[in-house]
Amino acid sequence: MQHPLVVDLDGTLILTDMLHESALRVLRLSPAQVLRMPFWLSRGKAVLKARLAAVADFDPGTTPYNQDLLAWLRAQRAGGRRLILCTASDRVIADSIASHLEIFDEVIASDGVRNLAGEAKADVLERRFGRAGFDYAGNSGADLAVWQRARRGVVVNASRDLANKAGKICDVERVFPPKSRGLAVWSRVLRVHQWLKNLLLVMPALAGHDFHDPGIWLSLALAFLSFSLCASAVYIANDLLDLESDRLHPRKKNRPFAAGLVPTSLGLVAGPVLLCASLAIGSLVGGAFLGCLAFYFLLTCLYSWTLKKLVLVDCLTLAMLYTIRIITGAVVVGHHLSFWLLAFSVFLFLSLAFVKRYAELSVLVLSGNDRIHGRGYQAGDAPLIQTMGVAAGYSAVLVLALYLNSEAVVTLYRAPQVIWGAVPVMLFWISWMWMQAHRGRMHDDPLVFAVKDGASLVTGLAFASVLLAGTVGLPW
Repeated sequence: MQHPLVVDLDGTLILTDMLHESALRVLRLSPAQVLRMPFWLSRGKAVLKARLAAVADFDPGTTPYNQDLLAWLRAQRAGGRRLILCTASDRVIADSIASHLEIFDEVIASDGVRNLAGEAKADVLERRFGRAGFDYAGNSGADLAVWQRARRGVVVNASRDLANKAGKICDVERVFPPKSRGLAVWSRVLRVHQWLKNLLLVMPALAGHDFHDPGIWLSLALAFLSFSLCASAVYIANDLLDLESDRLHPRKKNRPFAAGLVPTSLGLVAGPVLLCASLAIGSLVGGAFLGCLAFYFLLTCLYSWTLKKLVLVDCLTLAMLYTIRIITGAVVVGHHLSFWLLAFSVFLFLSLAFVKRYAELSVLVLSGNDRIHGRGYQAGDAPLIQTMGVAAGYSAVLVLALYLNSEAVVTLYRAPQVIWGAVPVMLFWISWMWMQAHRGRMHDDPLVFAVKDGASLVTGLAFASVLLAGTVGLPW
């Protein structure tokens, strides 16, 4: 007769922790309830879990499961082995997952009175099955107390040190090693590729032809690093608050937090650390820069919580977040921001924001859904979004053309007539981006698409060459 296999939930069967996820879901859906969490916790961890589970409903179908373990469990079940789900998560959550998977014969979980973790879990299992009367699959140091009373152990997602400790107190039947969290994964957590957006900080210096002052470039370098760390902190917060929506998205479901590659607990630590580092570096740039940084941070937080759910307001906010970088760059170098640069930026980035939404709606249409989860758009909005986005992009080109006819161009450039070449270049690029979006080839982040797209890179080189030729003049 085979001994029953008892399986832990958080970090073992699923690649996340339901207590953290429930708290984050409450924070997103009902922020006022967060104020009650310390009171719930004062009455015991089991009470906190029960209240969070009651407030924060979740979809077990989108939860990131440990697929290797799950496949092995299905094989064990097919071989006649009894499977018991035993978890410190609340019973509401455990029952929901067990019902979804349909492989467990029994569920044992926290019930609002008893927090079933560590020694408490070991006591319950020993009374239920007897000492060494069960096998146990777990992942954390708290599970050592359970393995000590089990016949055999299955070590899942644990460090080598913990696996060795488990092997000393019970016969380890199988080890499922954790997935690597190397630099590539953390680069995705921080979204380092998105730091390219922060190069917009140097645009005012380039537009003003401040090429020779090393002090300006040192300040811009510090501002770039500070802004990038702040942006990464915001991306982490956004990913943590948007777990459910990301898991329903065909591409975003692979983000590290949504896929369970990185625990949400690490994100809750990394976000504040990055923000503090950003403020420390930003203080070296100056108080005016910190003011811009604080405004950017607050606007991004407001976007993550509310504005991204509002039709059109979300795209206008995205355009403003791009433009704030240019405004901040002007503050750092001490320049008065040109009306032309500001107007050009707003229209251009509004067009790119519409590209982003149009691409998401295109994916939505292909998947057969009618709405973007967590957004206010419907599939039928795509043609209108496309029209508004193209209009915004061409408006940016029009502003550029009007600027090239202004007195500022004559003052700044030796060959102002050459600068007119920037107009057809920019006109081509806007048209090209929307053509690719229309054909379904656009990444839902236009920046990621542009840095990988050969035509966009050639266009950028052509644009820079025109500006350089206009600046230094032509030899004839």
